[in-house]
Amino acid sequence: MARFANVEVPAEKQVQVALTYIFGIGPKSARDIVMAAKVDPAKRVKDLDEVEEKKLRDIIDANYTVEGDLRRVVTNNVKRLRDIGSYRGLRHKLNLPVRGQRTRTNARTKRGRRVAVGGAQPKAASKT
Repeated sequence: MARFANVEVPAEKQVQVALTYIFGIGPKSARDIVMAAKVDPAKRVKDLDEVEEKKLRDIIDANYTVEGDLRRVVTNNVKRLRDIGSYRGLRHKLNLPVRGQRTRTNARTKRGRRVAVGGAQPKAASKT
């Protein structure tokens, strides 16, 4: 297994696909990195030699914010929105969708499981 940006990428995958296992590198960025390093995108990670691995590692370190640094940046951005009291910050604070999605229906992933509201059914008659 090769390590890029302190992440072990799967050895059996193609280089272009394996790079997407790094937080902050998607398919487009992976394609750009492989092209810049002049490595065959279909080559497996286990078949890379040391020179190719070093090229990939250097390009990622020099040009991309990934993993811990990127997570820290995103967290700080959300914290800033919460601190200044913006609408987006409020939505983050209340754990609701931030980007204008509807919440009357859907939004289950963000809002969590449904909670049954008591008193919705008529009471059953009881003996007195």
